[in-house]
Amino acid sequence: MLQKFFILCSGADSAILKTCSNGEQNKYAGIGATVFFTALMAFIASTYALYTVFDTIYTSIFFGLVWGLLIFNLDRFIVSTIKKREHFKHEFLQATPRILLAIIIAIVISKPLEIKIFEKEINQVLLEEKNQLTLANKKQILEQYTPEIEKLEQDIAQLKNEIALKENGTNALYSIYISEAEGTAGTKLLGKGPVYEEKREKHDASLAELQQLKEKNNFKIRAIEDEIAQLKSAYTTSVNTSQPIIDGFDGLMARINALNKLPWLPSFFIFLLFLAIETSPIIAKLIAPKGEYDWKLEDQENSIKTWVSQKINQRNHILETDTYLNHKIYSKIKEETKVSNHKKQKAEELLIVQANKFHSLQNNKS
Repeated sequence: MLQKFFILCSGADSAILKTCSNGEQNKYAGIGATVFFTALMAFIASTYALYTVFDTIYTSIFFGLVWGLLIFNLDRFIVSTIKKREHFKHEFLQATPRILLAIIIAIVISKPLEIKIFEKEINQVLLEEKNQLTLANKKQILEQYTPEIEKLEQDIAQLKNEIALKENGTNALYSIYISEAEGTAGTKLLGKGPVYEEKREKHDASLAELQQLKEKNNFKIRAIEDEIAQLKSAYTTSVNTSQPIIDGFDGLMARINALNKLPWLPSFFIFLLFLAIETSPIIAKLIAPKGEYDWKLEDQENSIKTWVSQKINQRNHILETDTYLNHKIYSKIKEETKVSNHKKQKAEELLIVQANKFHSLQNNKS
């Protein structure tokens, strides 16, 4: 039962193969088994690759099965269409396009499994890339808010500087009127005289202005600080919104790029392994000697080809003979006077009938 299934996978004519020896049947069963397991590997590889894209097992299995069946049908077609010739060179030239196609298929099959085999190393590369993307993303978003935040901070600094300048002026007036009272400056008179009162009034007025300036500027500072807090909150929201996109940077293309950043030699040997698996049905067919099945298949094809050629030649001869006879017969008819006279008589009778009919119509009109 298993042998029949693998023979079916090989694409060989089971009716012809039944008449061959057991060794010939085993040979094609081996070729069919190679085709089957190649398709199985394609199914596993594509299912994993699609799982990294869709992240749903049932969808991945469905499309992986479709891809596996496609590879199975393609390999079966390739093997079944390679005919054994008398010279290996002719067979190799016949198989060259199929070998190139097998190389492409091997690349497609091997990549997803390479990604699975080197999954830990790829995850490390992806983690580093995600960290770099996170830092770059934060820096890029921060650049959008930094100029405005810096401008607002400068406004706060300017408002605080106004308060500080006013405080320095008020403190200076305080020192002046205290020195006047102590007699260490100004009039040099000890006590609180008229000059002291004047300077005290200037200080008190400046102090009142300072309090008003503090209230006004502190109100503005609080408003600006609220605006800065809103901008920082918007920055945090933008970072948190874009971070899931970076965290989801784990698709098939990202993993392939990460794989390419790893040392190439292990990946290359895995590719060679799958290339050997994929081309093995073709190579097995090429290196296998021309056997009993090939002779019988060639004999059957030649007999059909000969029969079709005979039918075509026969139809050509019939057409040629029929054309010649028709030409000969009609040439003789053209030379005979009997036919000519008969046709002349009939034409005369037709003309007479037409003339009589015309005369009758004219009489009726008159």
